[in-house]
Amino acid sequence: MTDKSCRISDAEWLVMKVLWQENPLTASLITDHLQPEIGWSPKTIQTLIARLVKKGALAVNKEAGLNQYYPLLSQEECMVEETKTFLRKVYNGSLHGLIANFVNNESLSPKEIEELKRLLDEKLQ
Repeated sequence: MTDKSCRISDAEWLVMKVLWQENPLTASLITDHLQPEIGWSPKTIQTLIARLVKKGALAVNKEAGLNQYYPLLSQEECMVEETKTFLRKVYNGSLHGLIANFVNNESLSPKEIEELKRLLDEKLQ
């Protein structure tokens, strides 16, 4: 991963998801994507965008006359960082604890069980 942090809030994560799907976008286009499902004001969305730029998660292209935003961090990078943070916070860093809790408390289809076995077998090789 780069030296940039993926420590973004849940609200900022929603903005990032829009830009991971399509970019670059202006603030008004980001607002158009988010407002129907979230209902945030344009000012709130602009504040989140500004925070993400400050954190180094987004960059802005000012050449087109309108500010167009695009992600500097990939969704995969942020997912890995979020997973590590969750693992430390909830399971004291224990991957075994997470997996055991998941397997014991979730309904898994035979197909999902086989996929988990395959992934673990690949880890052994």
